[in-house]
Amino acid sequence: MDKSRFRAMLLAISDKLDEDHLKKLKFLCQEDIGRKKLEKINKGIDVFECLIERAKIGPDNTDVLRRLLDDIGQKVLVDIIDNYERHATGSPAEIPDAKEQEKINIATEVMVVQLGRRWTLVGRKLGLTTTKLEGIKEKHHNDLEEQVRELVREWMKMQKNKARVQELIQALRACMLNLTADLVEKKLKEIGTL
Repeated sequence: MDKSRFRAMLLAISDKLDEDHLKKLKFLCQEDIGRKKLEKINKGIDVFECLIERAKIGPDNTDVLRRLLDDIGQKVLVDIIDNYERHATGSPAEIPDAKEQEKINIATEVMVVQLGRRWTLVGRKLGLTTTKLEGIKEKHHNDLEEQVRELVREWMKMQKNKARVQELIQALRACMLNLTADLVEKKLKEIGTL
């Protein structure tokens, strides 16, 4: 993946961290970076730089960064990582257009709230292998929400530019998760994208 694009993504995240979130981030990174070094840091980008130096994060490794943002209550900033990874995984011809991505993001957020452990059923309907599903479970061991997000990311990697929100809705209905499918459609109608 592109290093300059990765650094631009880190800068975008850093710019959105307020003083309180930076303090929490530094607290969580004490083991990896060290208290003395962290005392001199007053920007998120400097924390990220230290994590890069220690090979905790990198262009192909955003798991620690995702977990840190989640732990400091900044799940919203995880979208910046998702956007980076979607664009870094292929050329524009291999990813859905911006409008379809927005619909998929909305569907994902509804699914995150609604699915719980039933996400594996939906994963099978979407064509993910048992090995891939087990890998997602292992990668995000105690985080059902992140498992659902990872499921959608993996499905999008498989589908590339053919990924459509309608396919997610059909998979939900095929798994008898009609309430979740209805909520996705309702949310899409509310913002006028369905």
